[in-house]
Amino acid sequence: MRGFRRWPLYGVSVAAACTVAMTMAAPGSSALAAPSSTRAATVTAGSVSPTPASGTPHLVPVGSQDQIIRQLVQCGTTMYAVGRFTQVTSHGSTITRNNVFSFSATFPFHVTAWNPDVNGEVNSIAFNGGDCSNAYIGGQFTSVNGTAANNIAEIDTSTGAVVSGFADNASNIVDTLVVTQNGHLLVGGHFGTINGSNAHKYFASLNPVTGADDGFLNLKISGQYHYCNSTRCNVVFPTQIYNQQLSHSGMLDLVEGVFTTVGGLPRQQIFMLNLATNPATVTAWTSPEFDGSKGNVPPYYYQCWWTESFYVRAAAWSPGDSTVYLAATGKEPWNQPKSLKRVGLCDATTAFPATQASVTHTWIDYTGCDSLYSVAADASTVYAAGHPRWAENQNDCNAQGPSAVPDVGLQGLFPATGLPMLNGSGTAGLYSMSRANADDMLITSAGLWIGSTDRGHDDHCGGAGFHGGICFLPYSP
Repeated sequence: MRGFRRWPLYGVSVAAACTVAMTMAAPGSSALAAPSSTRAATVTAGSVSPTPASGTPHLVPVGSQDQIIRQLVQCGTTMYAVGRFTQVTSHGSTITRNNVFSFSATFPFHVTAWNPDVNGEVNSIAFNGGDCSNAYIGGQFTSVNGTAANNIAEIDTSTGAVVSGFADNASNIVDTLVVTQNGHLLVGGHFGTINGSNAHKYFASLNPVTGADDGFLNLKISGQYHYCNSTRCNVVFPTQIYNQQLSHSGMLDLVEGVFTTVGGLPRQQIFMLNLATNPATVTAWTSPEFDGSKGNVPPYYYQCWWTESFYVRAAAWSPGDSTVYLAATGKEPWNQPKSLKRVGLCDATTAFPATQASVTHTWIDYTGCDSLYSVAADASTVYAAGHPRWAENQNDCNAQGPSAVPDVGLQGLFPATGLPMLNGSGTAGLYSMSRANADDMLITSAGLWIGSTDRGHDDHCGGAGFHGGICFLPYSP
């Protein structure tokens, strides 16, 4: 799965009388008080170590623009990283790699010689099952190793060359790729046409050999988010499919993006797709907390801040596929009550039953107006990452409320309750990292991989430096 990417401002329409100040304290700008939460629980060890493995490659800061890893995927014994970058450092050596590279999945994590040289940002990479010989990439680019390819391509993982038999022309950005167990390459993004077909805008199923639209998806996705009140209107996000996560069974797919109708059903922010049918069908799983079916009134504040109407950026399945965890940005609902107590899903990690019906959340953990962009889960922990400074911060915004605990960058939450895991002294969260745009988290049998940016060229993970873009937290022996 993938998380955040920086969004351009589309169709902004704001009343002249409206001035919005969205302030965020810088890390370390004020002392962190001792926690007073009664819900937090102290653990001495998490399911993955809070101390990162040493020796993983990291991004090299270049100019004023952050370098970023948008997705990490393992195939065989090799890790594949994609994003926006030009150089990586490995064991003291600086290596030129444009937007794609690979490295060993085990220590000493050496960067391989593979160098596809993609001339633009790569948002996603996928493999067809256990076949690691070729990879599918999607993003915003026009060539791979000097060969023309528009926003999508299949590439050889030995030579980096474009595989000529696979069509490679999407009319706009590709954001997400997965290959299903039943042999469909599901492609989401901003595109209207892909590989010669405009039958399925924004989300198409391709034949993994030819790249032709195979008709497995026929969802007629449409609609934009545009929340207004009497004094302001939001940024209008374009219709798009941004992110997706296959269930462990392989038969379901969570899909996030901008839409109001999917498969003839009203859906917003996220929907669940049944891949066992042909064509795939939208399930009944939804919630008034994010679909707007009961309006934007208590307790269903389904709209977030007017400039962040697309706020559910990532989701994860529990190991048994019985629970769905969401990570959200969004600051707060535009009609947040004057009381500082948080409402809605904005800037929070949330658990929902995966029951294929209309459901409401099981638990919710608020950061207090700091964004979360990725989420992952194993049997012991729900991991959430982004810009948080606190967990259990439901009683304030951009300040530490009376029930909050310091929990910076990366948080570990108990799956049954959403309680934050604390360090041995009970003074802060068990995990920590730079408050980065953590786009992606991947759980493997070895541990948790985190793909992010060195926001402000800050690159620590678990208190250790030299982890800009990539941090690996191994399972304890």
